[in-house]
Amino acid sequence: MTTPSNSSARRDLQPSSVLGPVGERVPDVARIAVLRANALGDLIFLLPALEALRAAYPEAEIVLLGAPWHAQLFRDRPGPVDRVLVVPPAPGIRDPGPDEPPSAMDDFLAAARKEGFDLALQLHGGGGNSNPIIAGLGARVTAGLRAEDAPPLDRWIRYVYYQHEVIRYLEAVALVGAPATTITPALAVTDADRVEAREVLGEPTRPRVALHPGATDTRRRWPPERFAEVARALAGDGYEVLVTGTPAEQETVDAVVAAAGVPVRPQVGTLSLGGLAACYAGCALVVSNDTGPLHLAGAVGTPTVGVYWVGNLINGATPLRVRHRPIASWTTRCPVCGIDCTPGIYPHRPGDGDCPHRDSFVADVPVIEVLEAARELLTPPPPTPPSPVP
Repeated sequence: MTTPSNSSARRDLQPSSVLGPVGERVPDVARIAVLRANALGDLIFLLPALEALRAAYPEAEIVLLGAPWHAQLFRDRPGPVDRVLVVPPAPGIRDPGPDEPPSAMDDFLAAARKEGFDLALQLHGGGGNSNPIIAGLGARVTAGLRAEDAPPLDRWIRYVYYQHEVIRYLEAVALVGAPATTITPALAVTDADRVEAREVLGEPTRPRVALHPGATDTRRRWPPERFAEVARALAGDGYEVLVTGTPAEQETVDAVVAAAGVPVRPQVGTLSLGGLAACYAGCALVVSNDTGPLHLAGAVGTPTVGVYWVGNLINGATPLRVRHRPIASWTTRCPVCGIDCTPGIYPHRPGDGDCPHRDSFVADVPVIEVLEAARELLTPPPPTPPSPVP
């Protein structure tokens, strides 16, 4: 059932976008706050919405309320983010980083109110924890997502878990008159990124491919021995194979390298996020679990093969197929206890909260399917025949 507030918001929308209704643009906007303070893949999904805001409000400053790594990534990087304000760690917002000094949310909001935000957008989940932060910024207009138990905003749409993340945020920014300009996330690679990647990796002597076998949630990890089979096959095809990972994924990367049985190049913690973007931009293909680096590779224009659990396929896999191949596991029950986990594979999602197991939900994805997709993307298309002379 639609609440009266949401009904009012819908009446204000005009059907003028390819993705649906668009609300009235807010006049005299000089500064926009956007709350999105979580992981890398979450940021990549947000980029088209930020581009829509930039197109709708070209003179406004767009300020991302994010984490320290957001500030580092967007420093001197062209794109829709002008500045990052680091939001303090808080439940449902973000976890504290290593050696990060404590900071009170009340102090942050008091300082942020002095910024004079005209628009504040909540693009950080259902809003139970995040909508009060948006309200505390003191902006003239608030907008964004709202789950059933979350406080309202001036303009909002219902948060429903099973929706593609890119479309979710594009619908939210449309509330403030920012229609979609693209559905394809794109992140600029800078000269500094390329210099860093070249210093770490050297100049390629043959085409490179990268494998990323990690993921924060171990249920999204394809087994290392499967990645090793792909590494072995692609090395046999003549490619230089990189295996990327974070320091927390060292053991997983080591397992892939050991099982591959052929020379591959592990890259664990050797590159900054910008350097990793340049690394992927220089690859012919990236094969990865459904995790941030997979979406980063797509955002810098590199073809990808992604291994997905079916629920995450709905929310995160690109619908484009010229350069991308998502391979899905259709497992819906925990491989250990058999509990139905279809509402989501995250601990806070209804339906799997009683399951303590973190065994892979994607182990059944066949190597041959991933390898066929990889080779298809690595095979150049036939040349276009010349047009006949009239």
